Amino acid sequence: METRAGWMNLLQERSDIIIAILVVCIVLMMLIPMKPALLDIMLTFNISFALIILMVSMFNSDPLEFSVFPSLLLIMTLFRLALNVSSTRLILLNAEAGQVIYTFGSFVVGGNMIVGMVIFLILVVIQFIVITKGAERVAEVAARFTLDAMPGKQMAIDADLNAGLIDEQGAKERRQKIQREADFYGAMDGASKFVKGDAIAGIIITLINIIGGLIIGLAQKGFTFDKAIQTYTILTVGDGLVTQIPALLISTATGIVVTRSASKFSLGREVTSQLFSHPRALGIAAVILAVLGTIGLPKFPMYLLAALFGFLFFAFRRSALEIAEVEEKEEVEEVEEIKRSENVMELLQVEKMEIELGYGLIPLVDVEQGGDLLDRIVMIRRQCAVELGFIVPPVRIRDNMQLKPNTYVIKIKGMEIANGELMLENYLAIGADIENDTELYGIDTIEPAFKLPAKWILTEHKDLAEMKGYTVVDPPSVLATHLTAVIKNHAHELLGRQEVQNMIDFIKEQNPAVVEELIPDLMSVGEIQKVLANLLREQVSIRDMLTILETLADYAKLTRDTDVLTEYVRQTLKRQITRQYTDESGVMKVLTLDPALEEKMRESLQQSEFGSYLALDPELAQRLIDKLNIYYQDMMNRGITPVILCAPILRIYFKRMIERFISNFAVLSYNEVDGNVNIEVVGMIAV
Repeated sequence: METRAGWMNLLQERSDIIIAILVVCIVLMMLIPMKPALLDIMLTFNISFALIILMVSMFNSDPLEFSVFPSLLLIMTLFRLALNVSSTRLILLNAEAGQVIYTFGSFVVGGNMIVGMVIFLILVVIQFIVITKGAERVAEVAARFTLDAMPGKQMAIDADLNAGLIDEQGAKERRQKIQREADFYGAMDGASKFVKGDAIAGIIITLINIIGGLIIGLAQKGFTFDKAIQTYTILTVGDGLVTQIPALLISTATGIVVTRSASKFSLGREVTSQLFSHPRALGIAAVILAVLGTIGLPKFPMYLLAALFGFLFFAFRRSALEIAEVEEKEEVEEVEEIKRSENVMELLQVEKMEIELGYGLIPLVDVEQGGDLLDRIVMIRRQCAVELGFIVPPVRIRDNMQLKPNTYVIKIKGMEIANGELMLENYLAIGADIENDTELYGIDTIEPAFKLPAKWILTEHKDLAEMKGYTVVDPPSVLATHLTAVIKNHAHELLGRQEVQNMIDFIKEQNPAVVEELIPDLMSVGEIQKVLANLLREQVSIRDMLTILETLADYAKLTRDTDVLTEYVRQTLKRQITRQYTDESGVMKVLTLDPALEEKMRESLQQSEFGSYLALDPELAQRLIDKLNIYYQDMMNRGITPVILCAPILRIYFKRMIERFISNFAVLSYNEVDGNVNIEVVGMIAV
């Protein structure tokens, strides 16, 4: 057994060299004369290998399981033509071509040359006109339809990926299968031309053998006309049959491969299961045959087949009834299984992120109606992976008949986070003074992502709105922008422990030292997740995971407070954070806190078992918020990103205090500002 396995492994390892040598040998067969005994072996191999190809094509359940068939078809066609050349050389030179060809010719002809030629021509016609022509047409149509269906199949894969039905690896495998299908049917379309050409070559070679044989037999070998015609006709017909039979087998295999769609079972099981799935058809056929035999047609064949079909009718009918009883029993058991209390637990699963659409917005996801929302979601997830540093969970899309037709709802963990309304036949024009623009007719609204004044306008007014300097976007872009904003604002809620563990495992493959130092001795996965969530809460990218883990490994020895550790990480990522708030000229415009206010805030820091927080006097806190609102509006109107600089010890607590009132105000500490950046103070907050 070990020796056999060793030979098999050696054969597989050297298969590319072996195939290359065989192809070269096939070409040389056309040039080098071959002994009749060797030709007999080659002809027998040709027939047997063609039979193997036919059996394999019938036993496969998917055409891609035999993806090498187009190349194999070319090699076998070349091999068959090489045998034709070798046999023609022997027939014309020696008036004999081995026992296989002579036996085929004598057995089929049976002493009548005309019958032999007719049978040979019939085989050629069957192969060329019926099987090869049909297989060629099916392969051509299949190739065309496969290419046309590729975009739709890609969309379906992206939809399943976004819905969470498959993972990235499954999507990759399905895309590869689609590409292989297109390549396979395209190759089969071209390979079918080989069989067509082979049939034509067979006819030409046969005519050459007969005419050339007669000339050589009469002129060179001194045969009489009767002996020449008998000798060369038998050999020519035998040669034609011994090569056309394998060609017919391979043509049949070609037709089977290209006419079969993907199925679970082999051709035999599919035929029997589908052809005999309706026993009544067999019963009706049995009755009709019995009636035809009774009214005068030959009784023996009619009654024989009627009895056979009647037997099959009762046999398959009883089997169908048994299957129906089993299925009914399984349905009852399934219903009982669903009613079991433990199965209700599946209903408690909550999707991390989903979008619900009113029925009027279904065209956004319908590919046939031009919807590209699924593609946009794929791009959003890629964009967020690059900007935020973690893979956003799949976004499940549902239709909700309880919503208004043009309304959508974005949910996180089953709770509504945001909603909006779209007008599919219109465009959304966004601008500061658009509400007062009387020349641009439309419906006033608010842009859902950034709460800017906007107006739904007709398509014909799009150019006018752009000329006036307004930002004009289509409805899918409005929803995509809103979804992107929601993901960025709530990324810290979407990052769970499992996602963090996946990221740590990825880092561990390349940098095991830092992970082994940090986990589990210094920090747990849950504590790391809290630090990462703190960063994402303020839209700090966690893409540089290695630097984050190294910083935590350095400072986790000093403290286990995740808020303090977050500040250490932010200081390490100061270049990245500073770049977020620096303008094109390399200047960061900021607000600062009055030293007296900072001192009051330091004094109001309180410690508790739940962490530290600012306990400012309510009146002072309200004045501070009012002053911040004034500065925020002023900076936004001037096109400046609102940023506040404060002491490192206050930063995170000050940010948490004001984010409930002004969420888009960035708060940085002095230690988070890169030394190469110019800072311009545009105001000082004093209360």
